[in-house]
Amino acid sequence: MKENNSFRRGVIDGLPICFGYLAVSFAFGIFSVGQGLSVLEAILISATNLTSAGQLAAVPIIAAGGSYIELALSQLVINARYALMSVSLSQKMGASIRPRHRLLIAFANTDEVFAVASSNKEQVGKLYLLGLILTPFFGWTLGTLLGAVAGNILPEALVSALGIAIYAMFIAIVVPVAKESRGVLIASLAAVALSALLYYTPVLSDIPAGFAIIITAVSVSLVMALVAPIDVEEAECND
Repeated sequence: MKENNSFRRGVIDGLPICFGYLAVSFAFGIFSVGQGLSVLEAILISATNLTSAGQLAAVPIIAAGGSYIELALSQLVINARYALMSVSLSQKMGASIRPRHRLLIAFANTDEVFAVASSNKEQVGKLYLLGLILTPFFGWTLGTLLGAVAGNILPEALVSALGIAIYAMFIAIVVPVAKESRGVLIASLAAVALSALLYYTPVLSDIPAGFAIIITAVSVSLVMALVAPIDVEEAECND
């Protein structure tokens, strides 16, 4: 199979992701400084953990002085899907990609990067993937920088209002899928209910935020896997 190994093509394909990340990470930057983190700390989080869900979960844990174990386990649960994406993407990689390149690609293999790379009809090469991951990385870190700086300059009321934008983003992602899938709707409602239970119940409310995330994610995933497993053959047919 022919290999797409054009750095320029990778950069062009990554531009829409870059612009999308710019807006989302701007909200994350504001959210981070609103939680008490510095501009540098917000940028370092974005530069070393390329996952919006993981970052959003990490900031409250860091701000509350949570343990390293709590932080690591929450990231492991939230980001486990990327391991599966990387295994799948490896089947599309061309001969120019060596093990050392795979480590870098795995680090920056976000949902959107995976979708664009996997949609290629050709095998993807080292230069193409480098261009594809660098552009979104730049957009994500730049957006975080701008948002974090703005969070230190803008009035507190405006910062608080903009801080909820990142939550609105996740709602916008979940709602369309939940409308089409009853399983996703049930899982989302169950996660909300369990999170509220852990937060408002007197004894359970003492559980650290990171472990509450882990308990919610694992519990809902296990229950849904048992009561509403995904039919793999049907999913492949729908694709």
